[in-house]
Order: sequence, then C-alpha cells, then structure tokens
Amino acid sequence: MTKKAHSPNDSPHGWWIASYIERYVPDGVKLTDDDRCLAWENTILLRAPDRESAYLKALENGKGGEDKVSGRKGPGLWKFEGLTSLLPIYDEIEDGAELMWTEHRNKKVKSITARVKKKHELECFQDD
Repeated sequence: MTKKAHSPNDSPHGWWIASYIERYVPDGVKLTDDDRCLAWENTILLRAPDRESAYLKALENGKGGEDKVSGRKGPGLWKFEGLTSLLPIYDEIEDGAELMWTEHRNKKVKSITARVKKKHELECFQDD
C-alpha cells in the first residue's frame, strides 16, 4: 500500500507555527514610516485543522496581545502589525520533532559553518 503524499501547505497532524510582529507606540506620539521604534516578532504554536483556521487563529492571538503598558519607555500600546509567517508542522509533536527548517542554497561552506554558535552564544545562555 502506498502512502499518500501530503500537500506542503497542509499540516497532517494539525500543528502550525505562526509569527507576528507588534510594535510599541508611545502615548501621544504620532510615528511616521521613517521613525524608529521598538518591535517584537513573536512565534507561537497553534493547533488548527487547516491553513484557513490556522490563519484566523494566528490573527486572533496577535490581536489579543494589543495591551496598554507603562514601562521603561513610558505609557503606550503594543500594536499588532500583522503576520510575518505561517507554516505547517509536518511531524507529530514530540521530543525531538522537527518544527521548522530553512534551506540554504548555493552557500559557501564557510558561511554555513559561521552560522553555528558556541554554547555560551546561544540565546538561552545569555544571562546578562
């Protein structure tokens, strides 16, 4: 019996990775497109039966993060700008499951090996 190939735009197990961007808007400040700002790109894991449902769920999650805040930069709002990525996860979620991949074509070996970080350079070991 042959295995049916799945579409590269479907998640066989109903899991998706979405990324969205939000930026900080200080109260009372009108920013232009050329102004600099603080922005965060967040990546979330979603469970959805198809890409349309995943898309709507990702938008809902992103918009749900729009909050008034008062922090170091003063009072303001985290404004949801939109999605930057929505990808299906092909594997079942378990320890060691592949969540994302990136293809690097026609790169020099030295540029690939330069991407590798030492343990202390990895984000989770940045304790300062």
